[in-house]
Amino acid sequence: MATGTTQRGMLTLADLCVELQISRSTFYDWRAKGRAPRCLKLPNGDLRIRRADLDRWLATMEEAA
Repeated sequence: MATGTTQRGMLTLADLCVELQISRSTFYDWRAKGRAPRCLKLPNGDLRIRRADLDRWLATMEEAA
């Protein structure tokens, strides 16, 4: 597990970027275009991505290829 991964099966944005080997700007570009995995926005503005949502999103990428 990456260092910032939360205990509840959620990833931080930093974790997601490391795992997918993308920059934060790429993630935000995908998000603006509706192409990013589903995210939760915390009250402090931080984003979290559920592992299950990332896994589902990755599966759709396989089908599209």
